[in-house]
Amino acid sequence: MGDVTMGMGTTQRRRPELAAFLRSRRARVTPHDVGMPPGFRRRTPGLRREEVAQLSGVGVTWYTWLEQGRPINASAQVLDAVARTLRLDAPEREHLYHLAEVPYAHPPEVAARSVGPEIQGILDALEPRPAVVYNSRFDILAANSVYQDVVGIEPLSGGPVPNALWRLFAVPEEESPLMFRETELPVMVAMLRSAYGVHTGEPVWEDFIRGLSAASPLFARLWESGDVAEPGRRVKTFRHEAVGEIRMTSVSLSVNGMPECRIVVYTPADEETRRRTEALTATKKSHP
Repeated sequence: MGDVTMGMGTTQRRRPELAAFLRSRRARVTPHDVGMPPGFRRRTPGLRREEVAQLSGVGVTWYTWLEQGRPINASAQVLDAVARTLRLDAPEREHLYHLAEVPYAHPPEVAARSVGPEIQGILDALEPRPAVVYNSRFDILAANSVYQDVVGIEPLSGGPVPNALWRLFAVPEEESPLMFRETELPVMVAMLRSAYGVHTGEPVWEDFIRGLSAASPLFARLWESGDVAEPGRRVKTFRHEAVGEIRMTSVSLSVNGMPECRIVVYTPADEETRRRTEALTATKKSHP
């Protein structure tokens, strides 16, 4: 009963917010903006309700009720039409969906190829903790030198973007930096499949899955399992030829302005690992 009451309260609060939001967006769009004559007796520079309805292809009464916050149903297609008429940008469009209580699907990811100097500076400042920026395909967009050393990749130099899954699946097990692959790799593939759900059919994703499946029978088998998972905190064990085993806890952080990307920071899971990663960093500084 409590959940139902809370849901009703949330809906009742959203309706006046939706009404105020639509009115404010309508007021900033002029007839000139949408190729309409200004007309006479216009008390405000913005569009009238009937003009928004006409341009959006919906009934005047329906739009009026929507703007009044009445309990009416709205489809994604209709909200998209209203959003186009009101010239909403991406954050405003998502806000409209939430207020109208319609499920919102983010547009397909525009695959990032690099990060700015600010993000790289954050990664570097986190040393001796390994830190990396992944997109949803596990492409390595940026990393600090400790991560590069632990995972065994060359410094990023603007060439082809390396991929963590290729680094782990397309090498013999004895050359992999990640230990306990039988428990860790299935989780990574499940995370990839979860992200794949919104990219199914996109050529770059299909080529990636097809190529890695051909290169690694293990990946192909795990992919066919159909398991899905979200990024989360995990303890991973790496092997390093200079310092031995290191146990790291991974923490994922979202990056504003970079859809489907995340910073992953690996912190020592025990005191011995802390000493070993600090020793690794000290060695790198003394032998650049």
